[in-house]
Amino acid sequence: MFLVRSSKFRHVYGSPARKELCYEGIKITKNAHDSNFCAVNPKFLAVVTECAGGGVFLVLPLKQTGRVSNSAPRVCGHRGPVTDIKWSPFNDNIIASCSDDTTIKIWEIPDGGMVVNLTDWLVDLHGHSKRVNYIEWHPTAENILLSSGADFKCILWNVELAECIQVIAAHPDTIFSISWNRDGSLFATMCKDKLIRVIDPRRGTVVAQGQGHTGAKSSKAVFLDKYRLFSTGFSKMSERQFAVWDTDNLAKPLKIENIDSSSGVLIPYYDYDTKVVFLAGKGDGNIRYYEIVDEAPYVHFLNQYLSGSPQRGFGVMPKRGLDFQKCEIVRFYKLHTQKDICEPLSMIVPRKSEIFQDDIFPPTAGLCPSMSADDWICGMNCDPIVMSLSEGMAGKTAKITTCRSANGSARANASSNRHGEDSTSAGSIAPVQLTSKVPASVRNIYRLSGAEDQYIQYQENMNKVNVFETQRTNAHTQQSSRLTNANESIKVDKKATSQGFTCTVNNNLVSTETAFRPENEGKIKSRLSVDGDPRPVSLPSSDFELRKAYVEQVVEIESLKEQLSQKDKRIVQLENEVKMLRHGIIPETTKTLS
Repeated sequence: MFLVRSSKFRHVYGSPARKELCYEGIKITKNAHDSNFCAVNPKFLAVVTECAGGGVFLVLPLKQTGRVSNSAPRVCGHRGPVTDIKWSPFNDNIIASCSDDTTIKIWEIPDGGMVVNLTDWLVDLHGHSKRVNYIEWHPTAENILLSSGADFKCILWNVELAECIQVIAAHPDTIFSISWNRDGSLFATMCKDKLIRVIDPRRGTVVAQGQGHTGAKSSKAVFLDKYRLFSTGFSKMSERQFAVWDTDNLAKPLKIENIDSSSGVLIPYYDYDTKVVFLAGKGDGNIRYYEIVDEAPYVHFLNQYLSGSPQRGFGVMPKRGLDFQKCEIVRFYKLHTQKDICEPLSMIVPRKSEIFQDDIFPPTAGLCPSMSADDWICGMNCDPIVMSLSEGMAGKTAKITTCRSANGSARANASSNRHGEDSTSAGSIAPVQLTSKVPASVRNIYRLSGAEDQYIQYQENMNKVNVFETQRTNAHTQQSSRLTNANESIKVDKKATSQGFTCTVNNNLVSTETAFRPENEGKIKSRLSVDGDPRPVSLPSSDFELRKAYVEQVVEIESLKEQLSQKDKRIVQLENEVKMLRHGIIPETTKTLS
């Protein structure tokens, strides 16, 4: 008896958007490179466009549908064609781009979109000697970026410091694809030498490698989980095929299956939440989708979306940007080959109820990074911090469903490594507190660009405060012997007893008789507060206290004058110390303090 396999994704279908919800008039690049040329997030859509000289890409607010003006502002800054673009997974305003000019640039898109062409980048990364083909942000650590180029090298970048972490020269030929695993402890590559490699990025060593697809055309790979890979490529007979691999044994695939004999490169898109992989071929009009399971045969064909319009590339919307009431599990942004149009394409699970379907929308990766760049570089591995999608339907901030330690360094769900890496446990756990709308990744990027001067000025001001406090304390000690000589400098006007004893404080004449009346106590305290300090200043009760207060004011004024006269010299000194610290040199003043 023939049995039909039960699956809640068996009847998934594709629903293209209406014409008024598409983006028309976009001069999509005609570059033959096999990247997607499109990136999308809940705020913006970015598309690489055709350009006579240099490289540009268009960034549109997601709600700005319809025909795009020819004079729409673009991101300009590369001297060669743009080959790949990727939005930051932790900030919807930060995008990375790479180009034929061998550089990688980080850009910030203002909320609401651009009004003029954007030419000022935040970070410019130089390290490749030839064209940069692909870039990928780290899935869990902030400010970590991976790139591969035509110089056969993979370079790991710390965007926070705009510096190279590791150069991996393990490939003898062109690199076709790079892909991180779920926690970012490993990444996989497909190479023109027909080998599939799993690489430890921090050590720069190949953990495992094996024979991949035997065809000569481009191959792609994505991680299904921590230790399984899904790849697409060609056989010796130029048949398109896919395969599933175990990273512990790449000598033989767990499953390999031929698809058809078309010539377009198959690009896989894997959804971690539903465990469905979508295969879209360059120049094809259809999209096939398969469900991944843990047991043999590991892959089950579900269905395919058919269209008469071939595609040049795709952008994939993150889960937090989907329409859950329509049971939309994936939304592609399809770049047409024959038309200047970008068409949203929703993959929908048919359900009658409009309530939130938690069985097809489990908690997904959110905007909060699991660890800092330094934590990851030191060997920590963490799963993504996930958020509940049901909270987003009510227009509220999504609820964080995993935790991290109170000090913000270690996180929960720290993963172990089957390839011998060290991993750090979470330790004491506390709920995540989002204290700012701007993540640390963007604040650190700011420090590398226009706000760097403000950051240095802040450090200099803090140093000045510390130095002033030290000098004022020393001055008070040295001037204590001068209290007896201060009598001649103080002029006290003793008036009639009925009028009280008068003195001048903060340029306000206050009568002690009037001041100590109960009904005026609050007024006097507020008038005698210093620079907004809520603690009230009490009036001197004797001649000695009055003389002491006067001498302290004189000493403080002298100290301020001395600091003011030496401010330019001190600013230069602090700037030199900051430069030395950036180059890893500890100044003598810092050594003395430590």
